[in-house]
Amino acid sequence: MADGAEVTVVGGGVVGLTSSLALAEAGHRVRCVRDVPAAETVSAVAGGLWFPYHVEPRDRVAAWGLTALEWFHSLAEVPAAGVALREGVMVERGTADRWWAAGVEGRREAAPSELPDGATGGVVCRVPLVTMAVHLAWLEDRCRAVGVELVDGRVDDVGDVESAVVVVAAGIRSAELLGDEGPQPSRGQVALLANPGLDRWVVDDDHPDGMVYALPHPGWVVCGGTDVLGSWDLEPDPGVHEAIVARVRSVVPELADAEVLGARVGLRPVAPSVRLQRSEVAGRTVVTNYGHGGAGVTLAWGCAQEVVGLVGGAAAP
Repeated sequence: MADGAEVTVVGGGVVGLTSSLALAEAGHRVRCVRDVPAAETVSAVAGGLWFPYHVEPRDRVAAWGLTALEWFHSLAEVPAAGVALREGVMVERGTADRWWAAGVEGRREAAPSELPDGATGGVVCRVPLVTMAVHLAWLEDRCRAVGVELVDGRVDDVGDVESAVVVVAAGIRSAELLGDEGPQPSRGQVALLANPGLDRWVVDDDHPDGMVYALPHPGWVVCGGTDVLGSWDLEPDPGVHEAIVARVRSVVPELADAEVLGARVGLRPVAPSVRLQRSEVAGRTVVTNYGHGGAGVTLAWGCAQEVVGLVGGAAAP
């Protein structure tokens, strides 16, 4: 596929927008069609921490994640991008599984004083934390600046798209566009608390009372959470909300008196592996880019670079 192809990207979350931006910067003519605004996608609910959560396969995920890590490091110098480099601790309870940390510079063992009760260890590292409301708006602005046409609309079948190249990056809806067995929803509910000055994140996935994380942004802290595979329910559960707030306050004392601002729910698109490949469907080239689980933000730029190679006909990096 020669440079300058006409490409339609279906999906306007972080994966779709980043793919659109990368393709336009590579010289393609790009149209991004989204059925909901970026602010209403699951990407907007994400806590925004660089961490490859609930996603496979690990070898490819590690490579995509490191590419994205470099990109986010450069964007931390761009105030409008909403990216900050923040230190935090990944708590361990029992056997340590640190595959994700390979290539993360400056990581160290957590001191006992940095760990909650019952923890057996932890990794302290400084990684990107992305304020998604800001970052999604920045991505849209960058897309427009490089000539991406952002279109509000719904695509139900790739055969309905007129361009010769289609990139399917529609998250949980992606498979239905191809008549494929696609990602399953994993319901993630979070609580938003006012930020009392917290600047350090914590993730305690194996807390005995349920998953705990606190991801501080300017003005609020995204606190979680849940990971309920197979649930399509988008309504916040009041009981779950209260439990999340209680767990987080037990692990992060600084949030004990923080005002509760609300609750939000998003559906992670979980699949056996990220489906990032090229094929021919209905007489057109189709590149799929979905199934990122809880790591859409973490992998978006790394996967977008591979999308550029697939659209251009080059071997994937």
